[in-house]
Amino acid sequence: MNIHEYQGKAVLREFGVAVANGIPALSVEEAVAAAKKLGGPVWVVKAQIHAGGRGKAGGVKVVKSVEDVEKEAKRLLGSTLVTHQTGPAGKEVNRLYVEEGSAIAKEFYLSMLVDRETSRIAFVVSTEGGMNIEEVAHDTPEKIITFSVDPATGIMPHHGRRVAQALNLEGDLAKQAEKMVAQLYAAFTGKDMSLLEINPLVVTKDNQLICLDAKVGFDSNALYRHPDIVALRDLTEEDPKEIEASKYDLSYIALEGTIGCMVNGAGLAMATMDIIKLYGEAPANFLDVGGGATTEKVTAAFKIITADPNVKGILVNIFGGIMKCDVIANGVVTAVKEVGLKVPLVVRLEGTNVEQGKKIINESGLNVVSADDLDDAAQKIVKALRGGK
Repeated sequence: MNIHEYQGKAVLREFGVAVANGIPALSVEEAVAAAKKLGGPVWVVKAQIHAGGRGKAGGVKVVKSVEDVEKEAKRLLGSTLVTHQTGPAGKEVNRLYVEEGSAIAKEFYLSMLVDRETSRIAFVVSTEGGMNIEEVAHDTPEKIITFSVDPATGIMPHHGRRVAQALNLEGDLAKQAEKMVAQLYAAFTGKDMSLLEINPLVVTKDNQLICLDAKVGFDSNALYRHPDIVALRDLTEEDPKEIEASKYDLSYIALEGTIGCMVNGAGLAMATMDIIKLYGEAPANFLDVGGGATTEKVTAAFKIITADPNVKGILVNIFGGIMKCDVIANGVVTAVKEVGLKVPLVVRLEGTNVEQGKKIINESGLNVVSADDLDDAAQKIVKALRGGK
């Protein structure tokens, strides 16, 4: 789960992290009131969307008058911001963050994430702040320093010193870095974050280390422990199909292809998407119904797939272990009878109760194509999508 910048900064502030003062605004009037309360003389008006690259897209503006705050608020609210992370459709701006201006002397990059290879929290630090870290990694990888924290010891003073050294900070700034690193680690672990990206982390002209941005993501599996974080969820930033899938505990991610996929098991789902690409088409989604899905869950999954106007064909690929093929078959039949079937449907079943599952499909009277294996299924759905050619 992701949250907005201003929400992320509020979370960090709880742990003592130094951030610039700012006030969120949902309207032009609130933005003007926020500017007056902050006092100026410089303000930063920031569009709040769940995507990076806002500055390059015109979503972050530095202004020097309340009138200009009002002007930028009118321009941004209700507009569609297109960045390298939003895709061509962009995201509508419904919230702003009016922040006091900072006199920046230096900009750095700092992020924390869970390193899957080491099962540890890793720090990624660079002197190249304010830039896309992907560009830095590609062009000057030597400017990125990465290290992980042993969970047995937790954060230690030497981790802070390592960050200070990587950023060439000395004296009081090095002490500030050491303190901030400990605070960020406490926030990351305390709130079960999966990602914390600060770009830029800045040194001001009066030698203060401040987080000038905050991109925060949380481990969805741990949200039950943090009702305060769940309350920050902005559903307008999420795909409606993904929101619906979460109600049924389905692992669903919308993609840009035309073949809807319903599979059990993440690995098999990835393989299914790969083989669709192999035969020249693209998946419209990743959808793992899990090992213990019920007929209701499968029905919901099928409805979510068919609700996508981009879907021109559907491939159901089930290898029954814990999941029983007859349950999948009943779910598919129920869903098709409820919502109708306007696109080609190929079903491949194998494993537990496979014969019962095939019987349910075959006797349903539905226009469904059966497949013997994954390769056969992929070829058949691609062929059906292309009008049998």
